[in-house]
Amino acid sequence: MADAKLRLIYFDFRGRAEIARLLLAAAGKEYDDVRYTMEEWPRIKPTTPYGQVPVLEVDGVRFGLSIAIYKFLAREFNFYGKNNMEHFKIDEIVHLYGDFFNTVIRFWFYTEDEDAKNAGIKYCKETESPKLLGFLERSLRNNDTGYFVGDGITLADIVLLDLETGSLATFVDINNNYPLLKRNLQLVRGNHRIADYLTQRKEAPY
Repeated sequence: MADAKLRLIYFDFRGRAEIARLLLAAAGKEYDDVRYTMEEWPRIKPTTPYGQVPVLEVDGVRFGLSIAIYKFLAREFNFYGKNNMEHFKIDEIVHLYGDFFNTVIRFWFYTEDEDAKNAGIKYCKETESPKLLGFLERSLRNNDTGYFVGDGITLADIVLLDLETGSLATFVDINNNYPLLKRNLQLVRGNHRIADYLTQRKEAPY
């Protein structure tokens, strides 16, 4: 895998691809960050495995589905824990994130009525987000290292970082009610590769 040629294909924003970008940054792995505009999407869509992005291309072979991509990269670059129970805990957090993302996206992209959209966004921020953050805060209580599992960064910690800094940041408020989440974010941001990436990455609307 160290010598594999990787291309990550997505739109020109963070969205569902940013966790993969953060994992690759943390691993120090070079890759082609291929970004298309929404206008180009109809032409690109038939070339993807499942008619959606992100797509990860490994030595010319294309694979799809965001969570599958996250898990593949996490396993390859040792961000997936050390045993099956740690894998299980990481998977829980990844799927909680995925459920929250899907809830937000229904109102963000697929609701055209502005009043309904605003009501949905308010619901996500005031009801769904505190529920998710509460789950994550409680999860961190079970590990005194400050990380979700083990004593270092895993995919679970990258998921939390993306909640704070990615497309969903508008919908979450990681405040002083979540001291363990804030500590975790400080630890993850202390990784020099991640810190460099966050400083240097291009601006995006979401």
